[in-house]
Amino acid sequence: MTGEAPRSPLKRERVRDHLLELVESQAPGTPIPSERALCEQLDVSRPTVRSAVDELVTTGLLVRRHGSGMFVAPAKITQELAQGENAFSLPQASGHWLSRVLEFATVRAGARVGRKLRVSPAAEIVYIARLRLVDGEPMAVEYLHVPAELVPGLRAADMESGDFYACLRERHGVLVHEAVQSIEPTVANEEEARLLQVPVLSPALLFDRLTSDAAGRPVEYVHSLYRGDRYRIVSRLSLADSTSAGLPVTAGHHPGMPPDERAAPAGTLAHVVGDVQPRG
Repeated sequence: MTGEAPRSPLKRERVRDHLLELVESQAPGTPIPSERALCEQLDVSRPTVRSAVDELVTTGLLVRRHGSGMFVAPAKITQELAQGENAFSLPQASGHWLSRVLEFATVRAGARVGRKLRVSPAAEIVYIARLRLVDGEPMAVEYLHVPAELVPGLRAADMESGDFYACLRERHGVLVHEAVQSIEPTVANEEEARLLQVPVLSPALLFDRLTSDAAGRPVEYVHSLYRGDRYRIVSRLSLADSTSAGLPVTAGHHPGMPPDERAAPAGTLAHVVGDVQPRG
């Protein structure tokens, strides 16, 4: 058999790097050369180009428009997680955020949510499903659960504008103190895809967060589905001399850092700073 293997890793990586250079050097909406033109320009086969293009379309860096070609995708929404004295603070995410309430009801907590909020399964909670939009574009579907006794008089309109945590503080005297949040990769089901205006089974990020007040009382449980093509997690690794900083050496594995690199030089403290979903 002669010719290039359909998915030669080295050639595919070269095509990918070329496409990334185009994406990073051009403004959103800029057209990029056709697959045929890229094949001629880079001297690779059509399957190799298509494989690299498909990857960048899936990850939200390129968009295909039927009959028009391929274009640089809109910039992804990012938010920095900044380290404070005792924990991490959340600066405002980029873009103009609004919410549209899809469902608002007072219901029984049930067993699972009751365990999360440390209330009886029969206790009443306020359940809110809302669509988060950035600059008018659907970005996430959020499902919030709040003990009803903490938010008497809460209205659906309160969840469509402003900061929910500010509402808790100013109207209900609830001061949020900390939150534990996990992030997992997932895909959008049919209903979520419809709301987010993406294809079914599109890549997505699943956020699961439990928020507590200063006394350690759970005040909010929320899980959210964010578009994987428009929302990005970026980590900054900071390596500090633990001896001079008076800090212990961090043990365990740090994502993306091989154990041998993490261990050298001796006495190095590593912490991860990443982008997370916006508040409120």
